[in-house]
Amino acid sequence: MKKVRYMFFATLAVIVSALPAMAQAGAAAAGDNKFTVNAARAIGAGVGFGLAAGLAGIGQGLVGSRAAEGAARNPGAASTVQTLMIIALALIESLVLFALLIAFVVIKPVTDQ
Repeated sequence: MKKVRYMFFATLAVIVSALPAMAQAGAAAAGDNKFTVNAARAIGAGVGFGLAAGLAGIGQGLVGSRAAEGAARNPGAASTVQTLMIIALALIESLVLFALLIAFVVIKPVTDQ
């Protein structure tokens, strides 16, 4: 356990001492910084929307399966279950559309001002 602790702190010291090497350049590389920021925004928006859409797909699958199970258990209430399922699916899909809107707002590129 002592060796693991020594290795951890040695690795941490090497990483921390290398941070000045990763520092941002001066004003000469300002255009490169805008490119990097725009690229990071695009990647973040894509990952965020992908995560929102994927989790919404899982949620819609669960809603559909539970509605089918509820209709199978009580066929008399199938129309009520179907109505509630459609409302739930619409609300889940509206959350995905809001995530898409936020992704488009985030991806707006940085320009000179």
